[in-house]
Amino acid sequence: MFLKIENLTKSYNTNDITTSVLNGIEMNLDKGEIGAILGPSGSGKSTLINIIGGIDRCDSGIVLVNGIEVNKLNDNKLTDYRRENIGFIFQFYNLIPNLTVGENIEVVSNISKSPLNIDEVLKAVNMIDKKHRFPKELSGGEQQRVSIARAIVKNPKLLLCDEPTGALDFSTSREILKLLQRINKDYGTTILMITHNTPISAMANRIYKIRSGKIVESIVNKTMIPAERIEW
Repeated sequence: MFLKIENLTKSYNTNDITTSVLNGIEMNLDKGEIGAILGPSGSGKSTLINIIGGIDRCDSGIVLVNGIEVNKLNDNKLTDYRRENIGFIFQFYNLIPNLTVGENIEVVSNISKSPLNIDEVLKAVNMIDKKHRFPKELSGGEQQRVSIARAIVKNPKLLLCDEPTGALDFSTSREILKLLQRINKDYGTTILMITHNTPISAMANRIYKIRSGKIVESIVNKTMIPAERIEW
């Protein structure tokens, strides 16, 4: 099992008030699979994916990724873990505005141990012709493609996507989903995405429905469909 989560809990304290966010999460994902986490706003999706990615820490439980017990890593080891294993794609693109497309990707490539070729990655996301453009010169869909290229250039073991189509229109969203499927196929990258959009889960091998910090339904999807056939 590539990703294994057992009895994961997380709460936050604000002004002496404790808010429980995750309540005993259990989850599995095999290497090379696509997983989808479905749930409404405030259900704990982003907290869960941030803990898996080493951005946040759990209170208790086990997070095992590619043989690494993430919940036991100190701060320095967490930095290494994120650099060597994890790629992040966010709803908002977080590109550096004063760097070109190529430079945005090069920044990540330079800190990776086994990066992919920058031009190869740009070709994979159909952005090689925009290599010397700045983010302000790109559409939202193009900026998201660059953010995907930036995430995969480091050759991550696990690609974490936090509402990757949330800020995009339907047509562009479907193109981004097609791109994620192609990355999964071409590079063998394990992908875990969170979304509130139920139809998107049809492209995933495993579907987890989360509500109030608990997995309320876990589905192994044997009838995955190509992204170009997704309708919502």
